[in-house]
Amino acid sequence: MTRRLLPRIANAWTWVALIALVILGFFYVSVVFLVTAPFDPGRYAAGRAFRQIGIVATWLNPLWSFHTSGTMPRDPRHPYVVVANHESYADIFLISHLPWEMKWLSKDTIFRIPVMGWMMRMAGDIPIRRGNRASASEALDACRDRLRKRVSVMIFPEGTRSRTDELLPFKDGAFRLAIETGLPILPIVVAGTRRAMAKGTFRFQRAWAMARVLAPVETSAYAAGDVALLRDRVRVIMSEARQALLAELRQPGAQPVLDD
Repeated sequence: MTRRLLPRIANAWTWVALIALVILGFFYVSVVFLVTAPFDPGRYAAGRAFRQIGIVATWLNPLWSFHTSGTMPRDPRHPYVVVANHESYADIFLISHLPWEMKWLSKDTIFRIPVMGWMMRMAGDIPIRRGNRASASEALDACRDRLRKRVSVMIFPEGTRSRTDELLPFKDGAFRLAIETGLPILPIVVAGTRRAMAKGTFRFQRAWAMARVLAPVETSAYAAGDVALLRDRVRVIMSEARQALLAELRQPGAQPVLDD
C-alpha cells in the first residue's frame, strides 16, 4: 500500500508546486520582459527567464532526474534551427535545461492556457495551428524573424509525440527553413521522458531522462530542392544517436528508468 501511496503523494506535491511556481514565475518573467524589452528585440532575456521555471519545476519534482550532455554551442547568440524528437510533455522541462535560449514552435492551444500562455507570448514563442496552412506560413515567418534577431528556434519535426521508441516521419518545415536561411540544423535527441509523463496522461512517473546535443549539420551545400535529402539525413543521424542513448539508459545500474 505504501508503494502505491508514495507516487500519489509525489504527484500531488508536484502539481501544487508547479501551479505555485507558474503563478510566481509569471511575475518574474513579466519584470524581466518589461525591463529588457526596449533593448532586447529577440526577447532573449525574457525567454531565458521563462525556461528557468521549467528547470526549477524539475528540481521540485521528486520523481524526475533529468540530465543533458553533448557539445553545447559556444555562442548562444549564433542562431540554429534546432530539431528534437518528441516523447512527452516532459521534453519541454528537459530541453529547458540546455544553456541557451530557443524560441519554441508550439501548438496554439497551449498559448490559450491562462498564465502559461501569457508567459510564452512574452518569451517570444511561436504558435501554430495544426492542419492550417495560413497558420503554418505565419509560424515560419515568425521563425525567420527570431532567427534574424540572432535567436535559435526549436521545432519538433515529428509534429506530435511518438508512442514508441521509433521516430515518427519528419515534416519538411524545419529543414526548408534551414536551407532557406542558410543556417545549420542543430539536432537534439531525447530519451526517457515518455515514462516521465506518458502521452494521454498528466500523471508524473519516476524517470531518469537525458537530452543529448549532437553536432550541427551545415546546410550551405543544400539547394531548395534538397529538403527531403537534408530531412532524411538528419533523421538517420538522430535515430542512431537516440538508440545509443536508450542503450545507455538501460545499462544495469545506470538508474531505474525504463523498466520496473
